[in-house]
Amino acid sequence: MAKKKVLVTGIAGVIGEACVTYLGDRYELTGLDIKDPGTVPTLVADISDLAAIQPAFEGVDAVVHLAGMPSVQTPWDDIFNINIQGTYNAYEASRIAGVKALVFASSNHTIGGYEEEGMPSIYDLDDPRVYDETVELRPDSLYGVSKVFGEAVGRYYQEYHGIRSYNLRIGSVMAHDNPRDPTIPNGSFWLDLTPEEKYRRVRATWLSKRDAAGLIAACIEAEDVPFAIVYGISDNPRKFWDLEHAKALLGWWPEDKAPTGDEA
Repeated sequence: MAKKKVLVTGIAGVIGEACVTYLGDRYELTGLDIKDPGTVPTLVADISDLAAIQPAFEGVDAVVHLAGMPSVQTPWDDIFNINIQGTYNAYEASRIAGVKALVFASSNHTIGGYEEEGMPSIYDLDDPRVYDETVELRPDSLYGVSKVFGEAVGRYYQEYHGIRSYNLRIGSVMAHDNPRDPTIPNGSFWLDLTPEEKYRRVRATWLSKRDAAGLIAACIEAEDVPFAIVYGISDNPRKFWDLEHAKALLGWWPEDKAPTGDEA
């Protein structure tokens, strides 16, 4: 059987690199980014330019849309051009090219208000709070708002154009892939946490590169699931975002987990 052809936008980023590492043998991967990572054939173009990106979508079975500004402190103009216009463009280019499925890198920041309200006790191992895909949206930033838009435009394209749409509310994916080193980006609301509290946060929100790639693959293969909103974290000792829905809907469960404390 021929491998599925999968386009990864933002392939030069951390999760894009994970796709190449863990999914490169399974799928025929191509990329779209503003720079060429030198790993798979990649169209260098700006995601905000629909005409420029369109050639990357031709002949593709599925799109993994990772391209976007990642910081919660991103200025509005960049959020609009890259995260909002860019996500619309990814879906519209998919529609024009006849792509059957799109996996969208949404974010936990679509409901970040719950975490901000509950921290730091929400990171405790015995805290019972868990939030699933049915909770009311509470974006904690304009970045979070852009991810809410992405989920909504995905629902539209699924219902009116038949593109299967998978929205991954991703936790903490790190370039070094080490939950013991919880580097927190500047400008994030949790900067007031102590170093120990930052570690406890990552202990709850870490998503390993391998698990990120596994979740993406589960979506690509879920041909009987037209639409999904699921959370992406590893099997951590504390989970305040639900994983049961991803297991029931996609048959996916993470392989990795953050350490509880001092164990090796």
